[in-house]
Amino acid sequence: MSAVLAAFREAYANALRLHMDSPTQNTLAEGYELGRRALVEGVSILDLTEHHFRLLDEQGLIAGPGAQQLDGDAAQRAQAALEFLLQTLAALDVATRGFLDSTRSYELQRLRAEDLEGRDAFRTALVESLQDGFFVAADDGTITEVNSAFGALTGYGPDSVPYPLPHPWTDDESSTHYPALGTEAARFVMPARHRDGRRVWLAVSTSSLRNPEDDERLFVGTIRDVTAEHDAQARDQAVSLLATAVGAATTVAEVLSVGLEELRRAIGAETAVVSMWANRQTAPELYVSGPVAGGDAVSRQVIDARARALLDRTRMRPHRAMFAIPEGAASSEGIVAPLGETGDAALWVRFAAPRAISSGDWALFSLLVGHLSLAVQRARNFDQARSTSLTLQRAMLGPLELPPGFAVHYEPALPPLEIGGDWYDVVQLRDGTLGIVVGDCVGRGLSAAVVMGQLRTAAQALLLRGAGPAQLLAELDAVAARIPGAMCTTVCAAILDPARGLLRYSSAGHMPPVLASPGQTGRLLEGGRAVPLATFDTPNRPEATTAIEPGSTLVLFTDGLVEQRGIDIDIRFDQIADELSGAATHLPREVADAVLSRLRPEAGYDDDIAMVVYRQPPQPLHLDIPAEPARLSGVRRALTSWLSAAAVGHDLAADLVAAANEACTNSIEHAYAPDASGHVTLTATHVRGAVCLEIIDTGTWRPQPEDPGTRGRGLSMMRALADDVEIEHTETGTRVRMTAKLPLVTFSAASRV
Repeated sequence: MSAVLAAFREAYANALRLHMDSPTQNTLAEGYELGRRALVEGVSILDLTEHHFRLLDEQGLIAGPGAQQLDGDAAQRAQAALEFLLQTLAALDVATRGFLDSTRSYELQRLRAEDLEGRDAFRTALVESLQDGFFVAADDGTITEVNSAFGALTGYGPDSVPYPLPHPWTDDESSTHYPALGTEAARFVMPARHRDGRRVWLAVSTSSLRNPEDDERLFVGTIRDVTAEHDAQARDQAVSLLATAVGAATTVAEVLSVGLEELRRAIGAETAVVSMWANRQTAPELYVSGPVAGGDAVSRQVIDARARALLDRTRMRPHRAMFAIPEGAASSEGIVAPLGETGDAALWVRFAAPRAISSGDWALFSLLVGHLSLAVQRARNFDQARSTSLTLQRAMLGPLELPPGFAVHYEPALPPLEIGGDWYDVVQLRDGTLGIVVGDCVGRGLSAAVVMGQLRTAAQALLLRGAGPAQLLAELDAVAARIPGAMCTTVCAAILDPARGLLRYSSAGHMPPVLASPGQTGRLLEGGRAVPLATFDTPNRPEATTAIEPGSTLVLFTDGLVEQRGIDIDIRFDQIADELSGAATHLPREVADAVLSRLRPEAGYDDDIAMVVYRQPPQPLHLDIPAEPARLSGVRRALTSWLSAAAVGHDLAADLVAAANEACTNSIEHAYAPDASGHVTLTATHVRGAVCLEIIDTGTWRPQPEDPGTRGRGLSMMRALADDVEIEHTETGTRVRMTAKLPLVTFSAASRV
């Protein structure tokens, strides 16, 4: 037995006897202290209880089996001993339970740590197994954790975290906004610059949460490479924009004007050039978008010889081929490709700086160039169809050159082929008269034009054979009855005698012509009317005759000019009549434009229009003025006005006014002495397609000096400005006669206002 245990037993025995003899709270407290002493000195509970019961046995306080029960005093002492033991063991019990609790807590913490370690390992394995990039970001946008897939997508992996703002993969060249994590969008697509320099597009998905330790907001998210999808969508959008841009173009020039600009924008090129060869003998025509070599930003400018040779070689390459230049290099200056299938066009696109061309770029270039090539071919086919229709229309519609005094206008309702069922014809007859026909077939477009061509040919043949207006329509009835689609065609036929100032006309259900005398409102010519062609038997078609005063304006037209939904046709006739009240001082072409402008609906004409305007020559002009230079301005004004009324074009009128001014000046300066008085007369007449000016004075022309200096060029000028100049000196004065032949009026059958 150790000394510590012996000393403890002795102290315990003394304290126990004291408590049994006189139990108090103090004696019980001594037992509790002995229990704490036993805990400190390492006395076991077994030693303590054995020693306790040994002391009781020595005092006869333990009743064994079969023994008598303790008397009252002994029982009280035994009860006091039990209380003392329990108080002693209380301290040991508290320590034991604390130990057990600590042990249990330790075991729980150990198990929890082992569980967390396993969970962290599982989380790490799970995150690393994701095919999408994973990241964790702090509230300020700093990336604190990424997985290996994130590094593969951006080039910035777990080894270099954290990544503060701005993130190293931010694409500074992109105009796309970089959304703040979790604040502007939980899902978005953004451009990024890979560490190797590639530009990629990433689909980002984020979620926000709170850190349980410090309640700080965190963001977790994933990224996915959607570059292929984005590039495909961008290609589709670029192709759609190009197709839309060239869709409305109807000519090769229009296609290339808008197509090259859209092509250059779509692929980020600096310059796009198309070279087209009409034939091998002529230089190619260039279409340029963007600056050419040397920095000039102009269209169709001559490019350098190297570029010309490059385009010339490219057009001979196989169809749908495309090549980078220079070929075989790591980075390219641009691309070249043949355009179309005929080997007469080539495309050259130059980048702003050399760059590598990816497979996605090639796919985009191929689609864009293919659509541009198809648009060019479509425009070429359309040009051919339009040229064919114009040739057909010119052949069927009417003469390209009209007699002086006429103007015509043709406007189909189905552009841009510019072909329809309305027609006009002006035929010069052998007796000096003029045959005029204006007609309107039922329907529109090519089918109506086919009917129109047959009827016009028949009408012209009848005019040349000498048929009058009523006879022409009567015989045209039989022709129309044999032509499918010619029923209900309306026609107005007229024979005009300019020399006598007479108009004979007949109408087969057509709009009445409008005739306006100078300075007066126009009036409708409603005589000689009957039903349209091939409708009813009309054995005798009527005919009317009216006089045409000098300077009058005659307008014949089809119903497309005056028929408009919701507007009374009489109002339209009144508008034409009112517009013609001031027509006498304007050229026939100007009159036609004025009428069309006044009657044009806001949405444009919705029916074919054919219109013929004729100006009857005015009365001769006669001026008698004093031989004074100040009078010349009045002569010029009066003659200009008369020439316009005589339907003389502005250029020829200006020449004739200048020639007449020189002739009058010569008469004033050379025919009379400085202090003498005299007169000069000017007469202007319109005779059989020519204008004759006659200037007469009654003086005697002074001889021209040998050295006229800067003067004396008047006669040369007059001879240059007029077709024929005659100067006759007589005893009574001098007569200058100048004649200018009026040119035919050139008109394209497909021209439109």
